[in-house]
Amino acid sequence: MASTEGLVPITRNFLASYYDKYPFAPLSDDVSRLSSQIRSLADDLLQHSPPSQDETLLIQESDRQPPHKIDENMWKNREHVEEIIFLLERSHWPAALQLPSTPEDAESANALAQLTEKLKKSLNVLVSFQSTNSERIFNTVMTYMPQDFRGTLIKQQRERSERNKQAEVDAVVNSGGSIHDRYALLWKQQMDRRRQLAQLGSATGVYKTLVKYLVGVPQVLLDFIRQINDDEGPMEEQRQRYGPPLYSLTAMVTYIRLLFSLSWRRFNANKLERHQVAVLEQAVDVYASEFERFITFISEVFANSPFFISAEVAGDLETRNNEEYKEVSVPAGKSYEVSLTVESVNSYIAWDFSLIQGKMNMDIGFSVECTNSSGEKTLILPYRRYESDQGNFCTCMEGNYKLVWDNTYSTFFKKVGRLYLKVYPKLFSQSFIRNFITNKVY
Repeated sequence: MASTEGLVPITRNFLASYYDKYPFAPLSDDVSRLSSQIRSLADDLLQHSPPSQDETLLIQESDRQPPHKIDENMWKNREHVEEIIFLLERSHWPAALQLPSTPEDAESANALAQLTEKLKKSLNVLVSFQSTNSERIFNTVMTYMPQDFRGTLIKQQRERSERNKQAEVDAVVNSGGSIHDRYALLWKQQMDRRRQLAQLGSATGVYKTLVKYLVGVPQVLLDFIRQINDDEGPMEEQRQRYGPPLYSLTAMVTYIRLLFSLSWRRFNANKLERHQVAVLEQAVDVYASEFERFITFISEVFANSPFFISAEVAGDLETRNNEEYKEVSVPAGKSYEVSLTVESVNSYIAWDFSLIQGKMNMDIGFSVECTNSSGEKTLILPYRRYESDQGNFCTCMEGNYKLVWDNTYSTFFKKVGRLYLKVYPKLFSQSFIRNFITNKVY
């Protein structure tokens, strides 16, 4: 049993420092370009024929923002890939493709047949990642558990629980349940596991005593499982850092599935032209390669990330984090501006601010805009009033990015807050790093 003496659960500050060592190279521009083309082709099909009930649900999903949780996005990608593979089985093709009557149809059929293998490869990579990550977490936890009959009982309980969960999935499949039904159950099971862990970590009274001393669960492990998935806990750093590229890939695969679903039902009236099939080919190819690159990257990040750190390291990081914040006062009727000159696209700007509240709650306006070399302005983040906010974005153009905290609407009250801006050196030019902030109060 590994010692937990002097250890505390990983903190959000620790993960921020750790993730600085692992910047993810931005997705190919083809992801956004092809996603837009795919969605446009889907909208064209809907103009000729209204959607069915199932198609309406898929359209609504494609219109929503992808899930916020990293693991939920993984399950969503897995579900959509399986749905596309199902549609690409020859027996599910439109009759005109199964028995092509023209050279163009035959060429399209051959192209579509090759997409299945690419998607199956991506699916296998994802399944392997989820399985490996699950085993890594369990094995790491077990190193801190008693290495006697209690540890054996925990392993046996886990194996029994997983067999029961698999039996539930098999029952859904055997009763004719859809791919969606199966993945809805799989995600429910995932959330059940998380709730059980949270309840274990929040144990009190006699139950907590039993957990700690009879089962032998260390207190630091109880603290870890209680706080790891808090809304503003350690995993939120992971979501903010690595969520955006994964969200883009989730949206892309949803659009691809939507186009296939709409096309198959309308093929007789609006069959896919060869250039449209070419767009689908390229989209699947880009999605598969970029998704596999992301999975390979995140696998390395997860594999090297610890669960616990020393109390000294946690304290040093907290002190350093507090020192990086600065106090800013914005007088009534004034605004506070931070101007960032960005010399290349795909730079990364992040902020965190909160007002120091007195006897009454106050807020402050916040917005972000960019001015390019031609003087054209683009609104990046629309004006809104906040008590606090934490966010980030990847720059899409060169120019001057202006972050404005607006208190002009206030007649009497100044606003005092703590402000933190962070840059990631590997994604910025050196001259930008040296001169990245110019502070002015107007």
